[in-house]
Amino acid sequence: MIRRYRHSTPQIDPGAFVAETAALIGDVVVGEGSGVWYGAVLRGDVNAITVGRRTSIQDGAVVHCDADAPCLIGNDVTIGHNASIHGCVIGHRAVIGIAATVLSRAVVGEGAVVAAGSLVPEGSVVPPDTLVMGVPAKPVREVTTEERERFELNAAHYVSEAAEYAKGDPN
Repeated sequence: MIRRYRHSTPQIDPGAFVAETAALIGDVVVGEGSGVWYGAVLRGDVNAITVGRRTSIQDGAVVHCDADAPCLIGNDVTIGHNASIHGCVIGHRAVIGIAATVLSRAVVGEGAVVAAGSLVPEGSVVPPDTLVMGVPAKPVREVTTEERERFELNAAHYVSEAAEYAKGDPN
């Protein structure tokens, strides 16, 4: 569902994929090559949500904002299934694990990884290329080269899948 709210209509790059059961409401921008998957909700009703290029917002994820905290999601970001992203900044190439939560005014640095099920508290800063884990999320170590390569392959897979889904079913 793509829905205008007040004076804003979601802006979706023609090269992006938005699943039929995703909901984009209000002031939402989705960049080229990005995918917003089934059951995801991006609700830009009280502030803006900006999604960069080649970013994957997976099934069931929720992205929202506060009146004083827009949501800025960089390029080549992976947001896992059922994650909750709220009024924060997610740097390029970051990975937000399955069912992780990032709260208002938090900043997740470029290349950082928030482990599955973790909670990044309001106003926290996750340093670039750092793995954080837990409730609340704490730095564990730097992201390894092997992990970075695996995350990049996974992100490329989702970009490819989004392009295939955007073509539709040829049958």
